[in-house]
Amino acid sequence: MTEDIKQRPIGIFDSGIGGLTVAQAIISLLPNERIIYFGDTAHLPYGDKSTAAIQAYAVKICDLLIEQHCKVILIACNSASAAAYELVKEYVGSKAKVLNVIDPTVQHIGQLYPRKKVGLIGTKQTVNSNVYRKKVDELDLGINLQSHATPLLAAMIEEGFFNDSISESVIHTYLSDPDLLGIEALILGCTHYPLIKKQIENFYEGEVDVLDASQIVAQHVKAYLQGQGLAAEKLLGDHKFYVSDFTRSFEESTRIFFKRQVHLEHYPLWE
Repeated sequence: MTEDIKQRPIGIFDSGIGGLTVAQAIISLLPNERIIYFGDTAHLPYGDKSTAAIQAYAVKICDLLIEQHCKVILIACNSASAAAYELVKEYVGSKAKVLNVIDPTVQHIGQLYPRKKVGLIGTKQTVNSNVYRKKVDELDLGINLQSHATPLLAAMIEEGFFNDSISESVIHTYLSDPDLLGIEALILGCTHYPLIKKQIENFYEGEVDVLDASQIVAQHVKAYLQGQGLAAEKLLGDHKFYVSDFTRSFEESTRIFFKRQVHLEHYPLWE
């Protein structure tokens, strides 16, 4: 493996800045890796977009990440992983390896929760695509997956409403749904949700394992890079963060998702 490929960056994209929870987890676990992050803030949320629209955005974003010589492209968005992963893999071909956030999470619950009842919350796109259900059923481990769409959560978090009475009441209403009764674990099927993980854990009072996909995905990326001999040996250069639509509020929100200040560069997908 040439030194050159190892030192190339990891490309991460999401419908907005929620995927920064995944980027943050990866940087913490893999401090030698350089990140190129793209948040498609002009088109968020992906959760209520059509599959065709999400695929069109994803292909355009991959053009940028390939231009930046990314060795791996991680689709850090459940809606886009559900709608565009197969297409992106085909489109990118041998130029980069493509990973998604769904497969590592399914693998994780397969290892820990065979023959158990597991809940999933996510956007309408993620839940209606049934992608988690299909992949869990393919494991053939007798896992009973109960999915529930929670469309208000991502927008609420983007607007800074968490750890307060508004989010408390929305979370409580969603999690009280009969679909989620009797679960032993809950998959947070959206990259925004780690920011409300504490509130969700409080709701369950320790009775349910709340699974933060950003941590699971970071571990998967680490194992993948090591297995492929692609892990960088030292950090060369700075991380880069692009958004398709720039507003001051996104720049402020990045601090919340990424736990530090970052400079966002405006990169419109369509001129």
